[in-house]
Amino acid sequence: MTHDEAIDRARLVNVESYHVDLDLSGAPAGMPFGSVTTVRFSCAEPGAATFVELKPVEVQEIRLNGVPVDPAALDGNRLPLAGLRADNELVVRCTMAYSTTGEGVHRFTDPEDGEVYLYAQACLDDAQRIFACFDQPDLKATMTLAVSAPPDWTVRANAPGEQVRPGRWEFAGTLPLSTYLMTVVAGPYHTRQAEHDGIPLALLCRRSLAPYLDKDAEEIFAVTGALLDHFHGLFGIRYPFGDYVQAFVPEFNAGAMENPGCVTFREEFLHRSAATDSELELRTMVIAHEMTHMWFGDLVTMRWWDDLWLNESFAEYMGWRATAEVTRFTGAWTSFAIVRKSGGYAADQRPSTHPIAPERVADTEQALLNFDGISYAKGASALRQLVAWLGDEAFFAGLRAYFAAHAYGNATLADLLAALSAASGRDLSAWADVWLRRPQVNTLRPEAVTGPDGRYGEVAVRQAAPPGYPTLRPHRIGVGVYAEEGGRVTLAHRAEVDLDPEADGGRTPVPQLAGVPAGRLLLLNDGDLTFAKVGLLPQDRAVLAEVLPALADPLARALTWAAAMEMTRDAEMPAAEFLALAGAGLPAEDDVAVFAQMLRFARETVADRHLPPAARPAALAALAGACQNALDAGRPDAGGRRLTALRGLVSCAGPELISRLRGWPAGRDVPAGLEIDADLRWAMLGRLVVLDAAGEPEIAAECERDRSARGAEHAARCRAALPGAAAKARAWELIVGDGPLRLVAAVAGGFWHPEQAADTAPYVARYFAEMPAVAARRTPNVVPALAHAAYPRYAVTAETLAAAEAMIAVPDLDPGLRRAAIDATDDLRRALAARTLT
Repeated sequence: MTHDEAIDRARLVNVESYHVDLDLSGAPAGMPFGSVTTVRFSCAEPGAATFVELKPVEVQEIRLNGVPVDPAALDGNRLPLAGLRADNELVVRCTMAYSTTGEGVHRFTDPEDGEVYLYAQACLDDAQRIFACFDQPDLKATMTLAVSAPPDWTVRANAPGEQVRPGRWEFAGTLPLSTYLMTVVAGPYHTRQAEHDGIPLALLCRRSLAPYLDKDAEEIFAVTGALLDHFHGLFGIRYPFGDYVQAFVPEFNAGAMENPGCVTFREEFLHRSAATDSELELRTMVIAHEMTHMWFGDLVTMRWWDDLWLNESFAEYMGWRATAEVTRFTGAWTSFAIVRKSGGYAADQRPSTHPIAPERVADTEQALLNFDGISYAKGASALRQLVAWLGDEAFFAGLRAYFAAHAYGNATLADLLAALSAASGRDLSAWADVWLRRPQVNTLRPEAVTGPDGRYGEVAVRQAAPPGYPTLRPHRIGVGVYAEEGGRVTLAHRAEVDLDPEADGGRTPVPQLAGVPAGRLLLLNDGDLTFAKVGLLPQDRAVLAEVLPALADPLARALTWAAAMEMTRDAEMPAAEFLALAGAGLPAEDDVAVFAQMLRFARETVADRHLPPAARPAALAALAGACQNALDAGRPDAGGRRLTALRGLVSCAGPELISRLRGWPAGRDVPAGLEIDADLRWAMLGRLVVLDAAGEPEIAAECERDRSARGAEHAARCRAALPGAAAKARAWELIVGDGPLRLVAAVAGGFWHPEQAADTAPYVARYFAEMPAVAARRTPNVVPALAHAAYPRYAVTAETLAAAEAMIAVPDLDPGLRRAAIDATDDLRRALAARTLT
């Protein structure tokens, strides 16, 4: 649907209610499901025509105001409705298909016990795969749902409901909702229930995952209650949607979905193997993120997808903020800085960059592509910067006024800015123009003159912007001077400064630091209040390998690591220099999120792509040595640090570690305090397969040991990693086939390895030749993930670049494939540039 069409239809139509009756009783046998929709709506121009969306297998009956409509009138996904009255009733009776791609009603069979599980995912415009509807966000309506299902199933939805007779469930009418927020979860789900402050709570998962949910249920309920209390106080409106159900569902594409009353999460958040504090923190943040949506997105919904930031940027900001403020993960902003923002910086510098709040999103295809690091991480960072400028009191006063004015309706950027401006007494139009309407990232570089007495004579910050995007922005930042004392590097002086975008040459002095003793590190954006890349003084960079391991504050370390990472991505820091920094800094790194992210970057980007192939084995050996040093260090195992180091050691293992990779699963010489659980066993087997030290017999044996859905994905990834022409041919046929997304993505994820460049060389050209046809057969939700996973990321050559650019230039290329290829090809260009450095 285009934005123009949505505007026209919203002028014409006001939707009052949906009654949806779904027959899921044939799901265990794989039969399509029945859907009967009754829509009541008014028309501002009686006699006019419009349409509803619908993607059925078969239509049995359509009646508009009691008059039959020929099912053959359905054109693609659009059912024309002519001769409308002032008040109308549409009844559509049809049969719908289940999906295996996380769209519409997803059907999953548990390989462990054969049980069938369903859940509905209606976002972005997949409600029409479930029921006939006006599928756009600003046509909100009440929804009443009835479901027929097998008698032993549990069924949950957006509103409270009950089983009125065996196999028949009826749910209360909802408050006004957008169609993309509709859901139903049905199957023999294991359920845990509780209550907090009068709000019924529930947790759901597959029966085979019950032990893992039961293990964590108390913590999840406690976090949920604390967050509800926190948001009630901040937003001034209690959670309005009745029950608060959180369902962990199989083969979910995203992290979670904010369906009011029934939030769906990917079930990987229930950890069957040992989890680090970083992984548990992420789950907590996602719970907070989705709960924020109950207000930002569900209570008040964007009018169209150009204001996606009103949903995702606010949920991301409040998710991390609330996690840091009301849960045990008080260092959450450190994880945001090193994990989430790195993705935001990468997205904002690519050719596919876009504003946080684009002035126009032409259609739903374009909207789908904007669910990225810009709408999430950059948007959240811009809000953090706004709060630093306005202060909490004005910010939350504006939000409360916004909710009060637009509750159960739709809103725009202008509506929010008006509320914040009124509360703060500041005109935010100029701020919004440079922060929300213009893309790309600024770079902040320190300048300092040190006198003979060892004190700064002058400190300044120079702001720059890329030539094609010359916008300089107002930034409120901290500037920290870190000095060494007793072997630790700690904050000695700090100044906050407002960078003036109108200053000559973008240069802003920091007079508060004149006369301050020069430290070992001058850190810009100390405290991480803004979204900007930062540089380092040349003298600080020269001693970074000494300073970073001694830097006491985790957030300061994260920002310093991030600066080095960005310089490496920009081909300003040679790969060898970053690897030396990793070798020095990782063994001393106590923050699990920082350790994991920097090791991943060092391994997957620097060693695997930025270095010439001949240098890679030595680099992996050095990284493995850093992980071994972290394992051997006599430091407390805070939050799973040793587990993270072991995972890193496995990922970097070369031939010299084959005997250990074989011995650990058998219980030989396992590092103290660690258990080789199912996911570690698969990781070790996967690395052995890549090293040609294990094969199909070992994979089959591990499958017998682990018959879970997770095990099936691990096995698919391992089989794709088998060397040899025959194995690669089998894997490629799966990648370009039509199988379930999760398994195909797992195969694609295991296909490419630098060690197997000769085996995969023929498939570099085949990717660019065959992926357009694959994309044409697949749905918009599937294409970007598959195209990204299957991209020949280790073929860092000019020939790969030429083939990629030729495919991207094809005029009618699928938009999802084009976006994925543009982003992956940008990384390829950076890798080629990095290889030119000495």
